[in-house]
Amino acid sequence: MFRFAEPSYLWLLAAVPAFVLLYLLAARNRRRRLARFGCEATLRYLTPEVSTARPALKFIVFCAAYALIVCAAARPQFGSRLREEKAQGVEMMLVVDVSNSMLAEDFEPSRLERTKYAIGKLFDGLKQDRVGLVVFAGEPKVQLPITSDYRMAKAFARRIDPSLVSVQGTAVGKALEQALLAFSADTDEPHSRAVILITDGENHEDDALAVARRAADMGVRIHTIGIGTPEGAPIRIGGEFIRDEKGDMVVSKLNEKMLSEIAELTGGAYVRSSKQSIGLDEIVENIGKMEQTELSTVRFEEYDEQYQYPLAAALVLLLVELLLLDRRNPLLAKFNIFDI
Repeated sequence: MFRFAEPSYLWLLAAVPAFVLLYLLAARNRRRRLARFGCEATLRYLTPEVSTARPALKFIVFCAAYALIVCAAARPQFGSRLREEKAQGVEMMLVVDVSNSMLAEDFEPSRLERTKYAIGKLFDGLKQDRVGLVVFAGEPKVQLPITSDYRMAKAFARRIDPSLVSVQGTAVGKALEQALLAFSADTDEPHSRAVILITDGENHEDDALAVARRAADMGVRIHTIGIGTPEGAPIRIGGEFIRDEKGDMVVSKLNEKMLSEIAELTGGAYVRSSKQSIGLDEIVENIGKMEQTELSTVRFEEYDEQYQYPLAAALVLLLVELLLLDRRNPLLAKFNIFDI
């Protein structure tokens, strides 16, 4: 596998066309000045030692050396081998509600923004476990398949938004079913798998408890986090509060009963979020007590630096450019390998 460790330096190659343009302008200006003294054939006869091709060749050599130096600065590397890492851990699938009710502001700045921040902090603290991400509203969507790349997971978590799901609503059952299907096939040990459901619990679409029973039969624990308050809060989108058909303001309230039942059916834990903590730390601590399994990850490692080769070639070209004279040397005419 080939890569540049510092690819930003490659932008310096954009200077090469500028060099070419400046050279052509300078050459045209030189020809105009010489034309004042006579025709080109006469001047060539009077100045036999002057070469028009050598400066062009020196310029080409210089540009090639510059390009090689830029490539060396970008640090070209080759991945020398594949390595399979093995570690003990669990697979966690986060299932995040992105329905409009998660925009309620009983948690500042909103339920969803507080959830995204907590997920990012969670990924910062993980070491050996695998994580995945499912977002849902009226339908679920796998936002991130199971992975051990926490940096990528954090980047995907920052993009969580209601616009990711085209159908609004709150189908908790479908989301849990999608999470069960999204676990990796690397292990057949369900006791090392856990689902973390983060929602306000307002399920209007399906039978989430039936899916929870199926998860329990599979040995998968579902931990639930209820975000919101029992008193609820209005939902504001684009600066306007949502109202029902009667014109009354819609208030989203936390439904703890269903979330508690889901967790209890699967042997998981239910945590109600507070303004001090979403509850992920408590859930992860509980998951840490689960039986772990061996997880393997194949990755490239030991990238070999290759910058010395373009750098050496650039130094050779610079030496050639330095030794290549602008004018013909009569003493060396018989050794003129360039014939110019």
